[in-house]
Amino acid sequence: MLKHINFRRVVIGLTLGWLGLFVLLPHLMVILTSVFTTDSEHFAVWPITFDNYRQVMDPIYAGVFLDSLVLSGITTLICLAVGYPFAFLLSRMTTTVRALLLFMMVVPFWTNSLIRIYAIKMLLGKKGLFNTLLVGSGIIDQPMQLIYTDFAVIFGLVYILLPFMVLPLMASFDKLDPALIEAGRDLGAGARQRFVQIILPLTMPGVIAGCLIVFLPAMGMFYVADLLGGAKSLLLGNVIKNQFLVARDWPFGSAFSVFLIVLMGLLLWLYFKANQYVQRKGGMDDQNL
Repeated sequence: MLKHINFRRVVIGLTLGWLGLFVLLPHLMVILTSVFTTDSEHFAVWPITFDNYRQVMDPIYAGVFLDSLVLSGITTLICLAVGYPFAFLLSRMTTTVRALLLFMMVVPFWTNSLIRIYAIKMLLGKKGLFNTLLVGSGIIDQPMQLIYTDFAVIFGLVYILLPFMVLPLMASFDKLDPALIEAGRDLGAGARQRFVQIILPLTMPGVIAGCLIVFLPAMGMFYVADLLGGAKSLLLGNVIKNQFLVARDWPFGSAFSVFLIVLMGLLLWLYFKANQYVQRKGGMDDQNL
C-alpha cells in the first residue's frame, strides 16, 4: 500500500513538474515580457509599460483579427459539416471497420505537417494535380489560381484540423444511447425530429469541444497562411511570428500572444458554460419524461 502511494506521488510530482517547467514557466515569461519596453539590442528591457497592450487594440490589427476570425470560422464550419456525418457513420460501423477508417485518418499525422502543406501546395499549383485534371477534362481552358488564396489557406487548415473535429464527435456518439433513438422512432418521430430533438442535443458537448479544438489552433497556424496564402491571408499567428522573428519586437509579440491566450481562456469558459447548460437541460428533459 505504501509503495502504491509513493508511486502515485512520484507520478503526480513528475506530471506537475513537467507542466510547471514547460507550460506554466513559458507562459509566465511571455506575460512578463509583454509589459517590458522594446529595445533593439536586448529585445526587452525595463521599465514596465502597458503600451504594448494599447498597440494590440490599434485599428490596424482589427482587420487581421477579423480575417483570422473569418478564416478560422469557415474552417470550423467545414470541419463540422464533414466531421459530424463521418463520426456518425463511424459510430454505426463494426469495430474492425471503424478502427481501419480511424487509422487511415490518423496515418497522415505520422508525417510532419510542414511536409504535408508543401504537398498541398504542389496539388493546388497551376501545374498541380487539380488544375491538370480540370484542364485535361475540358472543364476549364486555363489553369486557375488556387494557390496563394483564401481557398488554399482554408483547404490546408481543414486538411490538418479535421481529425480534431472527428475524435470529440466520436466520443459523443459512443455515449449516445441507441434506446433513446428507438424510443423516438416508436413515438412517431421522423428522422429529422429524432436528429433535432435527440441526437443533436446529446452530441452537443462533442460539437462544442470539436469546434474549439479546431477554431483556436486555426488562428495560430501561421505556416499554413505563409505557404498557401502568401502575404494575402494573415492569421493572428502570422502577426505574432513577424513581431518575434522579423520586427524583433518581443514585448509587442508577447502582448499579442497574451491576447490570444485570453481569447482561448474565454472560449474555454464558454465551452464549460455551454456544457453545463446542455447537461442541465438534458436532466430536465429526463425528469419531464
